[in-house]
Amino acid sequence: MKKIKRILVVFIILTFLFFADINMTYAITPSSNPQYQGIDVSNWQGYIDYEQVRESGIQVVYIKASQGSNIKDAYFDINYENAKAEGLKVGFYHFLTATNTEEAEQEARFFASVIAGKQPDCKLVMDYEVFGGVSVEELNNIAQVFLESVKRLTNKEVIVYSDLSNAQDRFGREIADNYELWIAYYGDYNNLRYVETSWERWIGVQYTDRGNVAGIRGNVDRDLYTENIFLSDTSEIPNTENPNDTINTETVFYTVQSGDTLATIANRYGTTVQELVDINQIANPNLIYPGETIRVATNSSIHGSETRGTGSIIYTVQRGNTLSQIASSYGVSVNHIVEMNNIQNPNLIYPGEKLRITESNNTNLNPVIQNNFYTVQSGDTLSSIARRYGVSVSYLVNLNGIRNPNLIYAGQMLKVS
Repeated sequence: MKKIKRILVVFIILTFLFFADINMTYAITPSSNPQYQGIDVSNWQGYIDYEQVRESGIQVVYIKASQGSNIKDAYFDINYENAKAEGLKVGFYHFLTATNTEEAEQEARFFASVIAGKQPDCKLVMDYEVFGGVSVEELNNIAQVFLESVKRLTNKEVIVYSDLSNAQDRFGREIADNYELWIAYYGDYNNLRYVETSWERWIGVQYTDRGNVAGIRGNVDRDLYTENIFLSDTSEIPNTENPNDTINTETVFYTVQSGDTLATIANRYGTTVQELVDINQIANPNLIYPGETIRVATNSSIHGSETRGTGSIIYTVQRGNTLSQIASSYGVSVNHIVEMNNIQNPNLIYPGEKLRITESNNTNLNPVIQNNFYTVQSGDTLSSIARRYGVSVSYLVNLNGIRNPNLIYAGQMLKVS
């Protein structure tokens, strides 16, 4: 009788598990062996010597291509060309900021337009980690539209990048069933076998954001990838028309004028002499010639239109500019510019109008990030700062030991990298 009861109990338990909610979760393990050493990079790393990267044992490089609906990573083209030249396997990712499905479709088209003509070796990636207050149902709809649209536009497979928290609590079974996972889990990634998500396996794991790799100044994300990360079709991505009139972040080519120096060019574009030397492989920084073409990676669409006399920055409004765009470019708030210039209508500025950006005793607002620290401005939120620098809110919270993510104040210094 006892034996029958035990059998009955086991049967009931198995039946319950079989008919349990469809969102039942699984432990997560790597999809296969062997695994490949990798990194993921963006403009934060600046110029990278990929020969040294390859020699250090790195095999796969994921490159940030774009963010939102009109921001192209300043180093995307440079990273792609140089990594490919060294025979490294490359992949592209997009930092998604959409708050509805229409924006998701637009961002998918923008991402596809940025990577058009390139030949990735690895599956394309959606990095969606700042949700702007949308519900779980809404964010899954947004993710679904973005993923399906990118796949349709590029004819390439697409995967999801997510930290563990979002993989557990945000992304649903439909996403997990149709799109593979690259997971961010800092520490011993072998412990992932003991946690539960909607995914049963990972094909990539980002295990630290403090990696050190020869050829890269400062820290870099380190990753492991399984063979499932690679595309079966590595043909060129077809052309997709850019849905926007402008791209806010770009690589530009500057023709040296008489009297130019690398220092004046670097100052004009908000970069450094060393970056120009590295990108252009300039042997003698003191020797450039009129008519020579200099490649410049810049994080702003606003170039060469400010004056820096008398210790302040005066910006001349260009056609198509908005106060929001100008404020973002200089790392200040719209209110800061409004108050500085006694602007009556923030929605009404004119080409040729001169706007004071800084006080005469403060020229450090371009940018407001120095030595990897950001100075919080009036009106900032952790979400807006995270979006600006292409990181997650949880990353900033953990990096700065913030107890209340909803409470930051103007003047506060936040470490951002």
